[in-house]
Amino acid sequence: MCQETSMCQETSARRNEVREDLRVRLPRGAICCLLNQEAPSLGDLSVPSRVLIVLLTVVLASCTTGGSGSVNMHYIQFDATPPEGNKVTVCHAYSCKMQTPYAFSQQDIAEITAIMQKVKRDDTSFEERRAIAYAIADMETKVGNKLGIKDRPGMQWAAAGRPSQQDCVDEATNTTSYLLVLQANGLIKQHTVERTMSKDKLVKGMLTLRPVKYWPHFAAVLQEKATGQKWAVDSWLGANGDNPAVVKVEDWYIKDNQ
Repeated sequence: MCQETSMCQETSARRNEVREDLRVRLPRGAICCLLNQEAPSLGDLSVPSRVLIVLLTVVLASCTTGGSGSVNMHYIQFDATPPEGNKVTVCHAYSCKMQTPYAFSQQDIAEITAIMQKVKRDDTSFEERRAIAYAIADMETKVGNKLGIKDRPGMQWAAAGRPSQQDCVDEATNTTSYLLVLQANGLIKQHTVERTMSKDKLVKGMLTLRPVKYWPHFAAVLQEKATGQKWAVDSWLGANGDNPAVVKVEDWYIKDNQ
């Protein structure tokens, strides 16, 4: 899955303002985007043919939400609190069921800065992403030690509701918060933090009797300033404190051409 293999291996005022702009609360989850798939140009085809093509398009296309727009929209969707300065609200117990505040101290920020400076071998965007992966791992470790989070890799279905465990919503939300803290401290220069995104192919999963394989999955997102390329930052794959995978969004989880 990971395109940057070495990285994987080395493994409220603003909120209310956005809420007012949106007017309505967004639905929880990504399934509703199936209703928003854009139909292809159907020309003069018969009605049955048009219906068939539209249905096939919906079934075969990946359902993607987020990745652009206000980063606060994800926090609103899951009734979570975005970071303020160096203070974050950590989601755990699955889908932000539990939210616990944590403040990164100036000493924490100094240690994170030192890690990023040590890891970076040059001033390329690749090396910045590599350094960010190390920083996220260190931030997860600091938070986990303080809050008792000992998350295991991937999805533990029986662990829902346990304060020590996190699902992909928790992981993506927290990683986005950590990235925003790094950005606020001037530690991200060649990327911007974008809205958390999700992908699924749930209809195909149901039709093939493999719903878990195509289940909605969430990740934080960085956009490279020079190229516009977006990168998924996925902490869910490893245990708490492991380097997250950093993957081009089109290749992350369900490939766009799959």
